[in-house]
Amino acid sequence: MPPPTQRTLVAVYDFPDLTGQYRESDDAQSLSRAVTQGGAQILINALQDAGERRWFSVLDRSDLESLIRERQIVTEMRRLYRGEETIDPNALGPLAHAGILIQGGIIGYDSNLMTGGIGARYLGIGGDQQWKLDVVTVSLRAVSAETGEVLASVIVRKPIASYGDRGSIFTYVALDELLEAEAGRATNEPRQMAVQQAIEKAVMALIAEGAEVG
Repeated sequence: MPPPTQRTLVAVYDFPDLTGQYRESDDAQSLSRAVTQGGAQILINALQDAGERRWFSVLDRSDLESLIRERQIVTEMRRLYRGEETIDPNALGPLAHAGILIQGGIIGYDSNLMTGGIGARYLGIGGDQQWKLDVVTVSLRAVSAETGEVLASVIVRKPIASYGDRGSIFTYVALDELLEAEAGRATNEPRQMAVQQAIEKAVMALIAEGAEVG
């Protein structure tokens, strides 16, 4: 990313999984989600890294309750042990506030969007390859904290590829002796990595759209 004219102060509250989908399972109902539930942490990291950490100053609001509670502890301890009814701003300054909220979420996960394969066998010896394609979709938008206006909004899709190779032998080695062997390997692209790449791409697209509209 090119360097900005100045850093923008933004706040991130959450980046939820809105798909409502659970991980596929052939044996039983799975309680694991199809995609990561740590979207806010990935988004914060992507915003910080944009343009070698020169584009955004990020305020983490994903666990605001803990932050408020910690500040209340500081206030109460200084009141009890130092008798301070009014906290010294040098000891506990005000929380920073952002002019722009970064919102959105993981809005789609489509499995088995495309599937295929190829194979061949000759005299009982052969192999095959199978593959499938899933797609994860994320939405990202910049919202004005003052007016609530959506300043920029993007939707990004990232494919997730999985494929497997398999070879087999099925032949007679003697009149009454049958040889059968099979070996295979499967590779699945990590879904968390796909979500991370989609969010990073969405941050870049959001910057580009914001630059176009000034």
